[in-house]
Amino acid sequence: MKTMIGLINLEHEYDFLNELTYFRCGAATPFAGRYRLIDFTLSNMTKSYMNEIAIFAKHKYRSLIDHLGSGADWDLNKRHGGLFILPPQWHDPHDVSKGDLRHFRNNWDFFERCKSEYVLISGSQFISNMHYNHLFEQHLGSGADVTILTSQYDLKPEHTSCLKVEADDQGNVTAFTNDTKNNHVYTGVYLLRKSLLYSLMEECIANNKSNFFLDGIQNNLDRLKIQVYNYQGYSMIVNSIDSYYRQNLSLLDSDNYQQLFPNGERVYTKIGNQPPTKYNSSAKIAKSLIATGGIINGEVENSILFRGVKVGKGAKIKNSIILQHCKIEDGAHIENVILDKDVTVTEDQLLKGAKEQPFIIAKRSTV
Repeated sequence: MKTMIGLINLEHEYDFLNELTYFRCGAATPFAGRYRLIDFTLSNMTKSYMNEIAIFAKHKYRSLIDHLGSGADWDLNKRHGGLFILPPQWHDPHDVSKGDLRHFRNNWDFFERCKSEYVLISGSQFISNMHYNHLFEQHLGSGADVTILTSQYDLKPEHTSCLKVEADDQGNVTAFTNDTKNNHVYTGVYLLRKSLLYSLMEECIANNKSNFFLDGIQNNLDRLKIQVYNYQGYSMIVNSIDSYYRQNLSLLDSDNYQQLFPNGERVYTKIGNQPPTKYNSSAKIAKSLIATGGIINGEVENSILFRGVKVGKGAKIKNSIILQHCKIEDGAHIENVILDKDVTVTEDQLLKGAKEQPFIIAKRSTV
């Protein structure tokens, strides 16, 4: 039976969420009330029977390690295979590799030890709840060298920086472009054989390149057979504060929520054993998503509150995202705001951003 190795490559995901990535990498950023961004890719991989999954961690990965632990919550704490977090620790003075090629070169023993012949590579910014098996079946049946995962969107600002794809009637990629009017978007997910990965990696390093996908695959379009797998299910790209804020709040629409979390299709995350949120008699809630462990005395409208948030009497929260263990004291008013973890908003404080540019408070602040 042919199987896949999963690789989540975070090398090229810089601090794309401003204040929210001051202290953590983007993949570890909380999302949708109880998850982290990486949970979606990791869950998709485990649901696709990948038992060998590695993460190329670049920097600020302490929060990521704390969240993932041994991988038990994703059923990845296995005697053979499982989850491998591979930080940038290499000491070969003769190594000339750069960028993500350095991760591949210095961790190649991981790939050699894996029994699977194929490698599925993804970042953490493509959010979906899917199985990769259909992509794998298409790849095996088509005889392609590389199969890339694409989706078609009503174009929004987050798609501007994504590569766009042009393909012929047989699904063969004919061009990668930056055409801002093309809605056929490359999601950052692709699949290839391990032996081809190795040969392209060596070729890129020999030619002083630094980006495996751009230098090894995109620039070899003329000699590689690259196929498209166009995903038609619900998905989104989160690669900026604007998209993070807008896509989070879009899940308050029940249709969107049901599409991302359909019955029977779980997204796995670190389990937190907390009591249900307590709603006191003064609490008023409208169109909001509120996780466990909180205490609500004030008003919450069109907002997402993560675990353990406390809202005082007379406080009002509107169009906002409040991460774990924040405390909103009596009489405070928050609108169009993102609060990172452990923020305290003091009594009668007013914080108001714009829908187009939410006001962000960094982790552990008191305002």
